[in-house]
Amino acid sequence: MSPRQIAVNAKKTLLAEFTAREGAQDEVARMIVEYAGKVRAEEGNLAFDVYTKASHPRAFWIFEVYRDEDAFQAHLNAPYGGPFNAALTPLIEETASVLTFLDPVV
Repeated sequence: MSPRQIAVNAKKTLLAEFTAREGAQDEVARMIVEYAGKVRAEEGNLAFDVYTKASHPRAFWIFEVYRDEDAFQAHLNAPYGGPFNAALTPLIEETASVLTFLDPVV
């Protein structure tokens, strides 16, 4: 395996998805923008890109990349994550964000 493949494979990449409840879209957008700033400042965060689905603007998709598993674990243990998720849960249709972990095709 080449050094590039090892580096790519070490990254932790995922897609987080959730749908804002009717009438909660603006509040969810405000919260995620504030949260994104904190996550992007994490030492091991390489990307935290927030999108809404063009055909369904209440559907949020967050593309996240962390340097490695340790950086991802640090993200999960950040003190602002729990309060963010607790505030988000009643504003979304799902019981929590749906996470899809991604592997690169090299």
